Amino acid sequence: MPMQKPARQPMTELDARYSSALNPRPGAADVTATAWAEAQRQLEAAEIFWVSTVRPDGRLHVTPVIAAWHGGVLYFSTGPNEQKARNLAHDAHCVLTTGRNSLTEGLDLVVEGKAEPVADPVVLEEVIAAYEEKYGPHITSPEGSFHGIGDAFRTGKAVVFAVSPATAYGFGRDGGVYTHTRWKF
Repeated sequence: MPMQKPARQPMTELDARYSSALNPRPGAADVTATAWAEAQRQLEAAEIFWVSTVRPDGRLHVTPVIAAWHGGVLYFSTGPNEQKARNLAHDAHCVLTTGRNSLTEGLDLVVEGKAEPVADPVVLEEVIAAYEEKYGPHITSPEGSFHGIGDAFRTGKAVVFAVSPATAYGFGRDGGVYTHTRWKF
């Protein structure tokens, strides 16, 4: 793969209004913001994301997608005539969300940014490699759920979008300790 430029590092801030720092438990360790490195690990590992876009009439559209975090950018795809592609052609702002459905553990992540279509063949090959590494047989095996996605990226049967985070949020839960972290890029 071609050399990647270093990912931008965000300003990290704990929002005490929504963290255990506002109402700490006796004997609990100090509540601190989640490190961006931990958020990136979670973005790399998450298998399903929910992408939220806005229809031209202002109504929201939310749907699950697979996505790959690569070089400081979150990549996802859709068919060129699907609702999310039509929405993004009208308004490139979107949100990708991932996390756990647990009240007491995990880290939920929200990434806000603009979805930019990817047409550069070199970048597309990097994205295909990132998808194949992440999703393995789901993409590489003929029996895989997403087999052929690489060819769909190459031929334009699927549009690949790149979302560089503008702002991201992390909502952490660890045994009753809650954190709300904001990362500004």
